[in-house]
Amino acid sequence: MCMVIFAPHNEECKSHFHLLFAIFAFATCGGYSGGLRLSVDCVNKTESNLSIDIVFAYPFRLHQVTFEVPTCEGKERQKLALIGDSSSSAEFFVTVAVFAFLYSLAATVVYIFFQNKYRENNRGPLIDFIVTVVFSFLWLVGSSAWAKGLSDVKVATDPKEVLLLMSACKQPSNKCMAIHSPVMSSLNTSVVFGFLNFILWAGNIWFVFKETGWHSSGQRYLSDPMEKHSSSYNQGGYNQDSYGSSSGYSQQASLGPSSDEFGQQPTGPTSFTNQI
Repeated sequence: MCMVIFAPHNEECKSHFHLLFAIFAFATCGGYSGGLRLSVDCVNKTESNLSIDIVFAYPFRLHQVTFEVPTCEGKERQKLALIGDSSSSAEFFVTVAVFAFLYSLAATVVYIFFQNKYRENNRGPLIDFIVTVVFSFLWLVGSSAWAKGLSDVKVATDPKEVLLLMSACKQPSNKCMAIHSPVMSSLNTSVVFGFLNFILWAGNIWFVFKETGWHSSGQRYLSDPMEKHSSSYNQGGYNQDSYGSSSGYSQQASLGPSSDEFGQQPTGPTSFTNQI
């Protein structure tokens, strides 16, 4: 099974996941179109409007979404607009998703057809590592910004908040109701996929880093002092052994003459007896 967690060194598998998650992210956000329906029932039924449709879509420039409602004061109509503009966060989120999709697509082609050039002079892994770090940061920023933007969209398109904008609904004699609210499930899904993309890209940083020359050079830097320490330790042990053997030899040599001298002590009394 092709999974990033269990096959971290398979670049093709990682690119497949990047492709799928990026598609889900920008498709659920960039392709959204929703709306709500309100009803204004005036005392004079001829002035009522029981089906007021308000439609909005990506990129969520809500201040440009206008609609007309009755004032319940003759045939006069009131033109209103929704409040807020979340286009910057939504467009940034979709832009990051599109570029992540394009890069993942290009990386898949390179991994499959140009594997040798990818590892030539270590340029491919270094570029891949830098791009992975950049996209991880962009996904975090974009997902956080879009989560805040989505919260503003939900507040601005809440039927209760929209009814407060109508002058006719401020009169107790008129009845204002929300027939149905906008469905935000796909937008909620886009935020989830945004943070999943961040986790996916950030989780691959270490695996991509291990394929760069920086990781191998760091391992060599750590291994050299250990080899030097082990070699110096072995040399020290050899010197101690040679020193021990030489000292033992010198001790035996020093003990030799003392034993001879000890053996020559009886010659004194023998000569004295002979003299007597």
